[in-house]
Amino acid sequence: MDEALLRSLIPGVLAVLVRRGADFAAAEDAVQDALVEAVRVWPADPPRDPKGWLVTVAWRRFLDATRSDAARRRREDRVDEEPAPGPVPTSDDTLRLYFLCAHPSLSPASAVALTLRAVGGLTTRQIARAYLVPEATMAQRISRAKRTVSGVRLDRPGDVATVLRVLYLVFNEGYSGDLDLAAEAIRLTRQLAAAIDHPEVAGLLALMLLHHARRAARTAADGSLVPLAEQDRGRWDTAAIAEGVAILQGALARDRLGEYQAQAAIAALHADAPAAEETDWVQIVEWYDELVRLTDSPVIRLNRAVAVGEADGPRAGLAALAELDDAAPGSPGGAHPVPRRTAVAAYLHERDGDPATAARLYAEAAREAPNLAERDHLTRQAARLNSLRGH
Repeated sequence: MDEALLRSLIPGVLAVLVRRGADFAAAEDAVQDALVEAVRVWPADPPRDPKGWLVTVAWRRFLDATRSDAARRRREDRVDEEPAPGPVPTSDDTLRLYFLCAHPSLSPASAVALTLRAVGGLTTRQIARAYLVPEATMAQRISRAKRTVSGVRLDRPGDVATVLRVLYLVFNEGYSGDLDLAAEAIRLTRQLAAAIDHPEVAGLLALMLLHHARRAARTAADGSLVPLAEQDRGRWDTAAIAEGVAILQGALARDRLGEYQAQAAIAALHADAPAAEETDWVQIVEWYDELVRLTDSPVIRLNRAVAVGEADGPRAGLAALAELDDAAPGSPGGAHPVPRRTAVAAYLHERDGDPATAARLYAEAAREAPNLAERDHLTRQAARLNSLRGH
């Protein structure tokens, strides 16, 4: 069963149902039913046209659900409009769906959650992890969003900033999580950049390209994580780096700085360093100061503490980390990223010559890690320090 294929087909199938007149919530339910049926049927009898098969089954599920409504006569007229099974015309409605999900009746947070669930194909648990909230809270948010748009024709595009936030979260999930959505996020952001002349769209595309350029070096042959400082920079994609830097320079020249441009500038400084020890950490701290001014996010403050520790020494980094503990939780996220905060504290204590505290904190961070790769990496760090202390 090709789960990646199923996931890639969701936006197009959903768009077809919406275009035929199904409201978004009903269309999303029908598509989910069709996906369940595909998982049951396809392994033994794979269709020649997977998208056409999903559209046909989802449309029938939608009709079955609507026939029991009060407006039976009007909705049953749609049966006559059902197309015969066969190939579905090729079109890419994914980007349009991202905009439609950023509906004026939804808050940005709800629009992001709904789009990630319905269009991006992420699970509620994955979305909750991206937003740093409990899974039950995210499930309620998605349910409320679906109720809000139930019966509403999503024909008014929403806010660009919300669409950018969606794409950013999709990329991050694809880059660091269990699903490979990074390439799809880049593809959609390219389309958005071609359609909209906006420096933050360009900034986000540059950020994605610069991070994606390092992907091949992020894991070892055994699947373990390789920290940035230890990566083989010869494996970085220099063409993607050059493209990302060029796009970023064009955006910065317009003098309308936003958070994605600032993050891309930090990624560009990492990419520009021939070796980890040659990284311009002082300038990176300055860019993080700009990001704090723009967003005041606890995640940004945490990353800034790491940069301060590299630029001014581990004691300064620990002091910046203490300031983070005193700050109120910010948005997006609504809470401090606890596992990463603990791992950062471990790293700074190790650099400060306190391996006992560092080992304890690495082990604690491993227990809190959101995925297996991070847990294994942090566990190895703790074991390494404990082993050195034993000699």
